[in-house]
Amino acid sequence: MKTAEQILKKRTFIKEEMDRRMPKEQSSALWYGAEKKLETILDRYRTLPKGVRIHTKRYIFPAAAVYLTLKEELGEQAAYRILEDSAVKVSTDAGRSLAKLVRLPGMRSVFIKAFDLVVRKVFSRNNGFTNVFYPREKNVYRMDVTACPYCRYFGELGCPELTKIYCENDNRVYGSLPGIVFERTGTLGTGTDKCDFCVRKE
Repeated sequence: MKTAEQILKKRTFIKEEMDRRMPKEQSSALWYGAEKKLETILDRYRTLPKGVRIHTKRYIFPAAAVYLTLKEELGEQAAYRILEDSAVKVSTDAGRSLAKLVRLPGMRSVFIKAFDLVVRKVFSRNNGFTNVFYPREKNVYRMDVTACPYCRYFGELGCPELTKIYCENDNRVYGSLPGIVFERTGTLGTGTDKCDFCVRKE
C-alpha cells in the first residue's frame, strides 16, 4: 500500500464528512485526488526531521491535501467547512473521553503534571515548535508557543487558514474538563504573536 493511501486511511473521519455532504461517487473521486496531492506533498518534504514528521504526516499534510483538492472542486468555504466539521467531531469526542478520566479521584493534579510531560515530548523544538516554559506552580501549568509547524507548513502549502482549526481543537479537547480551567488569550493561527496555554485546577 502506498504511503499516502496509508496516511489517509487514518483520516477516514474526513471522508465520512465528505460522504455526508456529497454523492459517494464524487466523494471517492475527490478522495483519490487528495491521495495524489498528498503524494506530491510528501515528496516535496521528504527530508523533514523525524520529530517534525509526527505532525506533518499525521495531521498537517493530509489535511492540506484533502482541503486543497476539495477547494479546487467546491470552493474555499465549502472545503473549509468539511475540514472544520470533521475536526469538531473528533476533537469533541476526545474531550469527552478525557473528561471521563479527569473525573476520577486525584486525576486533576495528575493531568496538569502530565500536560507538561506531553508538551515537552510532542510539542518541543525537535518537533518544530519554539516554546517559552514558565516556572512551575502547584496545580498550574503555563507555556507559550512562539513558532509552530502547523503555521509554517499550512502557510507554505497555501492554506494558512487551516491552522485555526487546529488551534480551536485545543479548546474543544481541554475547554470543558471538569475541575480544570483552560485559558488562552490568542494563537498564532488567529494572528497573535503566540499561543499561550494556561491549564489550572479550578
